[in-house]
Amino acid sequence: MKKVVIHIFHDDVSSLGTGSHVSERIRQVKDAQGVALEVYVFGPAEKALADPARSEYRDTLVSLAKNGVSVHVCRSIAEDMGKADEFTQIGFTLEYARDAFVRYALEGATVVSF
Repeated sequence: MKKVVIHIFHDDVSSLGTGSHVSERIRQVKDAQGVALEVYVFGPAEKALADPARSEYRDTLVSLAKNGVSVHVCRSIAEDMGKADEFTQIGFTLEYARDAFVRYALEGATVVSF
């Protein structure tokens, strides 16, 4: 099965909104299209998960995780923020960026970045 990875990095309103919205839209058709979906949140976009002003973005990612989408965040950033336990409790997987991106290359995944 082919894999689509939505990589959310930037913390501007357009990147957070579009990256999370596209992820949800792909979730809706992934089974019919025969693809796996994963979301990887890194850098400024991961820090935005802790910003109350960005709750819609966070809520969308939590909903994706609750609906069976693998949502990964950078372990190093989560630990530096003191959010590792919180992120795992809301359904996110902690994974170092270096490991995730090597894995995507080995899997032949299509990575789309926002």
